[in-house]
Amino acid sequence: MDPSWSQMQAIDPVYVLEPVAMIGLSVGTVLYWRWKKGFSRYVLAYSLLAYGGAIAAKVVFQYVTAPAILSTSQGSLWLLGLYFGLQTVFLEVGGAFLVARYAVSTGKLRKNDGVGYGLGLAFWENGILIGALSLLSTLYYFFALSQGGPAAENLYSVLSSSHPELFYAPIEALQMVGWGLLERISSLLVHLCWGYLCLKSATSQMKRYLCLALPMGLIDFIVPFVRIMTLPLFEIVVFMFAAFCVLATAYAAGSYRKRSRK
Repeated sequence: MDPSWSQMQAIDPVYVLEPVAMIGLSVGTVLYWRWKKGFSRYVLAYSLLAYGGAIAAKVVFQYVTAPAILSTSQGSLWLLGLYFGLQTVFLEVGGAFLVARYAVSTGKLRKNDGVGYGLGLAFWENGILIGALSLLSTLYYFFALSQGGPAAENLYSVLSSSHPELFYAPIEALQMVGWGLLERISSLLVHLCWGYLCLKSATSQMKRYLCLALPMGLIDFIVPFVRIMTLPLFEIVVFMFAAFCVLATAYAAGSYRKRSRK
């Protein structure tokens, strides 16, 4: 095989940094909260039930409805945004509330588990579903391409068409990794916020917290608009949405503490 062609088809190892950092961040926040406030196995188990159930429900729902939606939307980003955003609102956020309410009713989760519950949701998405799977797939691509031969050439042809960013120059690749990490931080923040609010609503029986949490699922409304935005603009918009969720949650938590002291 031509060495220059082999070098051209190689994936920059810097791409391994993104899933490793995502896993490290997700695991690190869980371990920190366990050391700081406690993080029971029930929190991790019920957050898995909530997140895993929501993802399974999304897969089934999209399998049934996606062909009709894609046909009727005629490429409208607004309709596609609503399609994805409302799924997250009702299946992820709403599902997190239902699981939290059940866990609270059985005494497995308590009012002090709100942050842990949110971090658990973020862990299963960013540390496992995206982080671990991305790491495995990136390592597979890296080593498969390094072997050379017809199989590597076929894989390169597929990846260069579907994921051309994997073959960017090192500086561009590092920028992609940076924007990807910013997106995962945004994801961690919104999962933390709606997980906290869902558990707070379940323990206090105050629906205002659920009403505040549900619109946070509309973060997925933004996803289709990446087609018409530059990547930096898209990631900044997503992060600003996540930051607004943090501010709203902090305000709600402060108000709750003030009422509790009265």
